[in-house]
Amino acid sequence: MRVLFVTPECAPLAKAGGLGDVSAALPVALRALGVKVDILLPGYPEALRQTHGATEVARASELGFEHRVLRRDSLLLLDCAPLYQREGSPYQDPGGQDWPDNALRFGLLSKAAARLAADYDVVHCNDWPTALTPMLCGKPSLLTIHNLAFQGNFEPAWIARLGLPQELLSIDKLEFHGRMSFLKGGLMHAAALNTVSPTYAREIQAAELGCGLDGVLRMRSAALSGILNGIDTEVWDPANDPHLAERYDVSCLEQKALNKQALQRRLNLDVTEQLPLLGFVGRLTEQKGADLIAAAGAELAALPAQLALLGRGARELEGALAAVAARHPGRVAVANGFDEELAHLIEGGADMFLMPSRFEPCGLNQMYSQRYGTPPVARATGGLVDTIEDGATGFLFERAEPGALAAAVRRAVAAWREPSRWRALQRAGMGRDFSWREAARQYARLYSGLARAPAS
Repeated sequence: MRVLFVTPECAPLAKAGGLGDVSAALPVALRALGVKVDILLPGYPEALRQTHGATEVARASELGFEHRVLRRDSLLLLDCAPLYQREGSPYQDPGGQDWPDNALRFGLLSKAAARLAADYDVVHCNDWPTALTPMLCGKPSLLTIHNLAFQGNFEPAWIARLGLPQELLSIDKLEFHGRMSFLKGGLMHAAALNTVSPTYAREIQAAELGCGLDGVLRMRSAALSGILNGIDTEVWDPANDPHLAERYDVSCLEQKALNKQALQRRLNLDVTEQLPLLGFVGRLTEQKGADLIAAAGAELAALPAQLALLGRGARELEGALAAVAARHPGRVAVANGFDEELAHLIEGGADMFLMPSRFEPCGLNQMYSQRYGTPPVARATGGLVDTIEDGATGFLFERAEPGALAAAVRRAVAAWREPSRWRALQRAGMGRDFSWREAARQYARLYSGLARAPAS
C-alpha cells in the first residue's frame, strides 16, 4: 500500500508545533509496518538546504507560478521559490504575522498533492493547509485535525485566484460564515476524518470546543475517529539524552537530582533540593494556560516552590510572566524563545511539569514528562485525559482557573513530600508505552479500509 502524506511542516526541516514532530515520527513507524509512505512538504529554505542533491521528478505551471517536485528518498519537496523560500515559520513572517498569501501558498500545496495522488492508494492530509486536497483528488483521503482552532479561513475572492469554480463557495462545500474555509472543505470531502486523541474527537463535536464546525463534525461523526499521538522514544529518552547533565532511567532515579541542580544553575534559581521545581515548555498563549500560570505565580512561589518556564507567545503574557519572575528572584525564571537543549533539561530537571491548557488536541509534553519521571500537573481536557492517570502518573484539574491550578499543584507537592509515594508515581509514568507503534497500527488499518472503498 502506497500513502502520500501531505503536511505543511516536518521536523527537523520545518516545525512550528506538534504537527512537525508527528510528520517526522508517524511515517517512520508506518514504514516499519510495511506501509510505503512518501511525505510531501513545501520547499522551505531549510528543507532545501538539508536535502541538497534531491532529484526533480515533476514540473508544472499553475496559479501563475512555475514549480517543480523534488525527491530525495521518501521525501517530496514542492519547490516554488516565490511562495516558500522565505525566512520565518511555515505560516508567518519573522515578525509573527501571517503571510498575506497563505491561501495561495497552501492552495498550491493542495493542488500539487491532488496531482501526485494518482500514484498512491491513499492520501493522508494534515490540518487546514492541506485540506483542499480531498476535494481536488480522485483517491481515498484521510484528513487529520491536529488543532481545530486553525481553519484556513480567507476572503471569498480567493476562490477565483485559486482557479476554483465559484459554485464551491456553498454551505455544503467551502463556505463558512461568508468566507472560504480550507478546513471545512476538507471536513466535507475527505473519506475519513480523525484527530489526535479520542477525547478531543468527542470534544470538538460540541459547541464549546467545536470552533463553529461542531455541526459539520456531528454530521460526519461516522467518519470521525481519534487516534492518540505517540512520541519519539529515541529522541525523548532520559537514559540516552545528550541534552541532560546526567542521564538516568527508572533504576537510578536518584541521578535525576543532578539535572535539577543543572537547571537551577542555568536559570539562576536557588540551588536547593528542599523546594519542588515546576517546569513549563510551550507557547505562551491562553490556549496553553500561560495566563493561569502568571495569575497563580505568586501563590505557587509561596508554597514554597520554584518555577522554570520556557516559551514564546503573546507579548502581554511574556510580560506578565517576566513580572512574576522579577518579583520572585531565585524562585521563578522565564526564558523567552525556544531552546531544544533547555526544553530537554526542564523535562529532566523539573520535579513536576505544568500543562494547564484550556484545550489540548493531544499534547506531547505530558508524555515526555512521564517518560522522564516528571509527573505532569494538567487540565483534564483532550489528550491530557487520555494519557495521564490522575493520582497514579500525574495530577488533573477540571476548571481553567488559577485557583484550580494552584490546588492541583498543592496536591502534587504533598505527594512529592512523601518520597516513597513520589517514586511510585515516577516509576508508573516511566513504565508507560507512548511510542508510535500502536498509533501506526491504527492508521494502517484506517488506510486499508480507505483503499478498499471508493473515493468520496
